[in-house]
Amino acid sequence: MSAYGLLRFTTAGSVDDGKSTLIGRLLYDTKQVLEDQLVQVAEASRRRSSEGGLDLALITDGLRAEREQGITIDVAYRYFATDRRRFIIADVPGHKQYTRNMVTGASTADLSIVLIDARKGVLEQSKRHAYISALLGIPHLVVCVNKMDLVGYSEETFTRIVAEIREFLAPLPVREVSAIPISALNGDNVVDRSVEMPWYGGPTLLEHLETVDLEADGLADTPTRFPVQWVIRPGAAVSWGDGVSVPDAADARPIDADYRGYAGQLASGVLRTGDEVLVLPGGQRTRIAAIDTYDGERDEASAPLSVTVRLEDDLDVSRGDLICVPDDAPVVARELDATICWMSERPLCVGDRLVIKHTTRTAQAIVVALEERVNVETLAGERDMAAFGLNDIGRVRLRTSAPLMCDPYRRSRVTGGFVLIDEADNRTVAAGMIEDAR
Repeated sequence: MSAYGLLRFTTAGSVDDGKSTLIGRLLYDTKQVLEDQLVQVAEASRRRSSEGGLDLALITDGLRAEREQGITIDVAYRYFATDRRRFIIADVPGHKQYTRNMVTGASTADLSIVLIDARKGVLEQSKRHAYISALLGIPHLVVCVNKMDLVGYSEETFTRIVAEIREFLAPLPVREVSAIPISALNGDNVVDRSVEMPWYGGPTLLEHLETVDLEADGLADTPTRFPVQWVIRPGAAVSWGDGVSVPDAADARPIDADYRGYAGQLASGVLRTGDEVLVLPGGQRTRIAAIDTYDGERDEASAPLSVTVRLEDDLDVSRGDLICVPDDAPVVARELDATICWMSERPLCVGDRLVIKHTTRTAQAIVVALEERVNVETLAGERDMAAFGLNDIGRVRLRTSAPLMCDPYRRSRVTGGFVLIDEADNRTVAAGMIEDAR
């Protein structure tokens, strides 16, 4: 059994910094690759190179286009486990045009690995990914200076690169920054300690991943937020497992004819039977009568558990409403100041109308103002722009057609985050982080 909880982490960096090779090395050296997959990778490696040897990047570069081009163009999710911890890895693209994929992969991560090629140093895309990691509220960042074998395992090179990236990260809200010199190709300091770099006395990458402390990041320590996903009534959908589904009548559990529950995933905090709660946006107060789960009724539930909540009073509660504690409620707002990463080739202009998806609530949104665009190289704000282009990051002001229950993103990644959707084709065109709401 793992001694630590599940760790979700993402790898990011510039093109050809070795992200896929690093993940392949982690999986290979921890014996997580199946024998038949190794045979396929070995055959593909021989076709790609006459020099022999195992191309570890092929373990994660699963798409045919990726294998042909030798790059990562999609988010590849991988699961593995050691005796100490379980992991979910998101291997994300390095090319600038795939920044949207990086945002997707990093949106739920607890830790971000930013790879930097020791020969090239800190590039714009390295800074972009480090900045997005900070913007998305990822609390732990690991700078892996890769390909140390190609610079003679130079301590001076490592120290210079780390000093530069730390200076860049200094004004950003990253709680913990670690730095590790590695060679993903040769396995130095990935799983096994390198004999080539005796000057480095810190942990290997795997040791760091296995022991990074997530307790301080616990959702149960944040304000109670329960977005209602579904209203449960006899004959309708019921809370089932860790999600919400509509089972066949033969499988459904018999429930009281007067049963009314509110199903969803507890985004943060704790709910307890008997607690006074506030239902927003209506503002009604009531108490929790019961908390139901697949395993039966319980007195207490902590995030991120999926539950069905019953209330003492018969209130008008719908999908998109939010249940919280009265003395620490979010802001009910229709005006948002937010930072967004624009992910569409169509420019974003003042006056554009989009759909905003926030927790379980959907509304219309209009772009009132483009406040500033961030220069990722310098972190300086640029004003007076006519539009946001693909992969631009900046501050906007939005007005919504319905009230949203918001927290600043720095306080809650769930109630502080949203996505914008193009009504015409239903594509997600932006990821947003709320700075202020009113």
